[in-house]
Amino acid sequence: MLEGVQIGFNDVMQILILYLGIYALIRFVRGTRSAQVLLGFCVLVVSLLLFTYLFRFDVLARVVYFLLVYLALSMVVVFQQEIRRVLALVGGQRLFARHYALRDESAPQKLCQSIIKLSKAKIGALVAVERGISLCSYEDSGVKLNAIVSHELMVSIFTPPLPLHDGGIIVRDGRVAAAHCLFPVSNQSELAASGMRHRAAVGLSEETDAVVVVVSEETGQISVAHNGRLHRYREEKTPKLLLRWLRRAMPNETHNAMTLTDWLAAQVTRLLRMRTNDHEEDDHADN
Repeated sequence: MLEGVQIGFNDVMQILILYLGIYALIRFVRGTRSAQVLLGFCVLVVSLLLFTYLFRFDVLARVVYFLLVYLALSMVVVFQQEIRRVLALVGGQRLFARHYALRDESAPQKLCQSIIKLSKAKIGALVAVERGISLCSYEDSGVKLNAIVSHELMVSIFTPPLPLHDGGIIVRDGRVAAAHCLFPVSNQSELAASGMRHRAAVGLSEETDAVVVVVSEETGQISVAHNGRLHRYREEKTPKLLLRWLRRAMPNETHNAMTLTDWLAAQVTRLLRMRTNDHEEDDHADN
């Protein structure tokens, strides 16, 4: 303990929470365009504060402090996509587990083998595997199937000029939920030379936590988009890494759990029922 400085348990907890928050923020934006914007914002703020402090520009310091409020509000606009994705992830986070349901253990292997065969045949494909954030809004833009994953099904979907080959498919719980779905397109400058499938894969991964797999119809190369980043691998490493991504996105054991939004809705419903019962009891008492 330093002389004149007392550090208690609450101080340690606050430092730890602040550290974890900053660490989580850095991990969330690492490698994305948002990281550069956040770094530029921090450098600008620190430079202005140091400049006014070192030269003791009191009037300028007040102006800087006044402008920091508007800079903070502007960050909400700049990072609106990331904030929306975080809120969607928190709202769809599983909260209370009720029971367990065993998924098809061979689903990741089947999907991996089908994608590799499409790659060898140079058949373009776009596959989104749903995780925590629901893809129902994108599913409504396509044709619902609810079919078992198989190589024959994948070929029949993505072979042009068949009706469902354009767009992407959504895989939920090891089954093809829908095909011919429209995904948002990313505006990242790094993808200017990439095709629409790659830009749509990154765009969906920016909006949700889905794992999106792309097969290029020109080269047959397989890429994986996640968290706003496009991962390209060498051909010899692709099968192993692709299977790892799919197993992570489709675990064998899933929790059929209540989400945070479901829990909040249940609590509101319970409170309304309690109020209704209280009113009914008061009416009976008056009678």
